[in-house]
Amino acid sequence: MKSNSYNKYIGITAFGESHGKAIGVVIEDVKAGIAFPIEEIRIALNERKPGRGTFSSSRKESDTIQVLSGVFEGKTTGMPICLMVNNEDARSKDYEHLKDLFRPGHADFSYFSKFKIYDYRGGGRASGRETISRVAAAGLVTDVLAGINIKIYPIKIGKLETTDIDHTFLNELSWHDRKNFGELTKYLSDVKTEGNSVGGIIEVMISNIPAGLGDPVFEKLDANLAKAIVSIGAVKGIEFGEGFKFAELKGNETNDQMDNNGFITNKSGGILGGISTGNNLSLRFVVKPTPSINILQKTITKGNKEVSFRSLGRHDTCIIPRIIPVAKAMIKLVLADAISYQKLISSDKLNLIDYREAIDKIDEDILIALGRRQKISELIGKFKQENNLQIENRNREEKLLLGLKEKAKLWNIDESLITKIWQIIILESKKKQ
Repeated sequence: MKSNSYNKYIGITAFGESHGKAIGVVIEDVKAGIAFPIEEIRIALNERKPGRGTFSSSRKESDTIQVLSGVFEGKTTGMPICLMVNNEDARSKDYEHLKDLFRPGHADFSYFSKFKIYDYRGGGRASGRETISRVAAAGLVTDVLAGINIKIYPIKIGKLETTDIDHTFLNELSWHDRKNFGELTKYLSDVKTEGNSVGGIIEVMISNIPAGLGDPVFEKLDANLAKAIVSIGAVKGIEFGEGFKFAELKGNETNDQMDNNGFITNKSGGILGGISTGNNLSLRFVVKPTPSINILQKTITKGNKEVSFRSLGRHDTCIIPRIIPVAKAMIKLVLADAISYQKLISSDKLNLIDYREAIDKIDEDILIALGRRQKISELIGKFKQENNLQIENRNREEKLLLGLKEKAKLWNIDESLITKIWQIIILESKKKQ
């Protein structure tokens, strides 16, 4: 599984660790001749970077983006674009005392359970620093989202909630309530002094969304948005529209009724059946407190010994302001994919480049599937040899081919083509076994 890749509208493969040499992303399937949005990417990365604001980590990184390939004279060439940001202020020595123990709230234990090794220096790949790649990549889809407006802001930080949203009120916390902003900064200062951290809830309002985005069952728009948002390390829950309030309401209180002017309400949050309704899309997600805190905690070592420790490295008192550009980036990627696919199936203003991009993505998906099949085939061969089982099973192969031929009829595909492809796949599989 390519868990570090996002292969949707554009193919993205992210790389790098918190205390490695650099963080970066390779972006494929970008049209040639597009003006490369370097300034937009710089602004978004500046909003995400550490050392920005009173309650952010004191790690000082310029997060200067380097374009290594795929751009010439300010425009995309159609070749893979490689973007990289150097790690300039990593202090790995601050984490030496953690190399043999598992930090509470971090991915140390789970990574070690899976890979039998983990990078204790700032969390390695599990660090929030990996989100640089997401933010940089999302800059390439802005043109697809023309006219769509995304507002994203906290409605709760720690114990404090917004009471009156005013988007003209700007500050380092992206807190849009003038009335209790002073109380919030005092609260966060106290939390910082005690070496602790807090989380919060972020709200997203998206306007000018066209109806019809998203697909039934496994490719629902809300399902894809949920995966994208929850893939961000600190996010632990999400809701759309009225969300968890639906549990206490009755059907007549939750249904979005309609008249000849459209929807009367929008309690579903702009999505029904996984497909956008044309109403504003609304969602909220919860962000947990930064797990690195300067407070004595209990944990265990790799040798299962109980110990107490403090996180002595730099950390955010509140990660909310820095997670906002990351969430916005993921939302942009999901919406760009949905819009691009809808454009394809509705035959709306398509040109040869659009068709070629679509088929290139399908070809890539086929290659990924073949690669995974080859790996599984190797494992099957090894299992059969270890257990003295029959390598070849012609009856099973013939039944599978008959089933594929039946499906070929439904999809109007030449049966002889299916037979040729199947024979090649089986031949390659036997070589691996």
